[in-house]
Amino acid sequence: ARSREIQSMLRENQRLAASHVGLRQELAVTKQEIGRLSASASSIKADRDAQVREIQERSLRLEAEARAVEELKEELGRIRAELKEIEAQREELLERKKVIDCDLAMTRAELQQFSELKVEVEFLKRENHRGRNAIEKEKEMHSNNLKQSDVMGKHLNSLSLEEKELRSRLSKIEERVGISAPTATPGAV
Repeated sequence: ARSREIQSMLRENQRLAASHVGLRQELAVTKQEIGRLSASASSIKADRDAQVREIQERSLRLEAEARAVEELKEELGRIRAELKEIEAQREELLERKKVIDCDLAMTRAELQQFSELKVEVEFLKRENHRGRNAIEKEKEMHSNNLKQSDVMGKHLNSLSLEEKELRSRLSKIEERVGISAPTATPGAV
């Protein structure tokens, strides 16, 4: 809308400038006529005075139009300054958009990495869960092995005690019978 207004003002300015030149030329011609008429007879003086008044009115109109043209030129200057300011703001916004686009691209890349990391974390969680289950099984097996080891240890101790008791009995029987006991028995504890 502002661009159309500016174009309209520019056309009006050109029209007024052309009109201004034409009127100035007309004013020059009219002044020449005034010079010729002043040399004429006094009977033409009344007509000449009327023409002078008309010319003066035209001159006043031309001056008013010239002032209007100057005002339009000033307005045009203000509009051009505003356009420069708007263009500068546009450039600044374009630069900001570039920064935002760059940030957005980085964020998208980070989101992609995050998605990949999320998949990897889920995989690691599953692996961790499997590892924990394996550790629990190992603990159970270790506990069972310890229990079996304790049972076997107790059984071995029991067997060892029983062996000692049997050896002691054997030794006593051999003494009664008169057989001397061997000094070392293979496999003795």
